[in-house]
Amino acid sequence: MTIDGRQFRTVLGQFCTGITVITALDPDGEPIGFACQSFAALSLDPPLVLFCPTKGSRSWAAIEAAGKFCVNVLSEEQQPACARFGSREPDKFAGVAWHTSELSIPVLANSLATIECTVDSVVDGGDHHIVIGRVQALSESDPTAGRPLLFYRGQYTGIEPDKTTPAPWRADLDHFLTTTSLDTWL
Repeated sequence: MTIDGRQFRTVLGQFCTGITVITALDPDGEPIGFACQSFAALSLDPPLVLFCPTKGSRSWAAIEAAGKFCVNVLSEEQQPACARFGSREPDKFAGVAWHTSELSIPVLANSLATIECTVDSVVDGGDHHIVIGRVQALSESDPTAGRPLLFYRGQYTGIEPDKTTPAPWRADLDHFLTTTSLDTWL
C-alpha cells in the first residue's frame, strides 16, 4: 500500500504538538539551533528524551559534533523566535535573548522549560534521525509565567485562556478509571 505524503501530513496534523528549539554551540563556538516539534520524553530511569531532525539538517550535523544540546520548550510569546529558528536565516539568534548555561549550551530566555542533554545515541528513522539525549540538567519557569506554543493542523495555536487548570470533570474521570473493573469497562 502506498501512502500519499500530503495525506500523511494532514492526518498527522490532527495530533497537537508542543514546539521546542534545539540549541548548541557549533565547533567554532557559535550558537546554532532549529525549531523542532518532534520532541518527547523517553525514559525516567535513566532520564532520556528524544527528538527527530531531518537527515539533511545542517544544524543537526553541528549539534551532533558538539555532543550536547538544549531543548527549549517555547511559550506562546516566543512564536517569533520559533518562526526565526524554523527559517533558513543565517543568524537565527539575531534579536533573540539567550545565555550560555553552566554546561556551555545556549539557552533561550523566557522558555517555559529547558532540558540540557548529551547525545546518548542516534538511530535511523527513515528520512529523519531519532536522537536520544541523556538529561544532564533541567529548569522550568514560574508555572504561572505563560502557556505553551503549540502546533496543530499546520498552524501555531495555544491553550484557550483560563484552560490551564484541570477540567471540573477530571475528578470524575479519575474516579471512573480507578474503580472500573473488567466487567464494567466500556
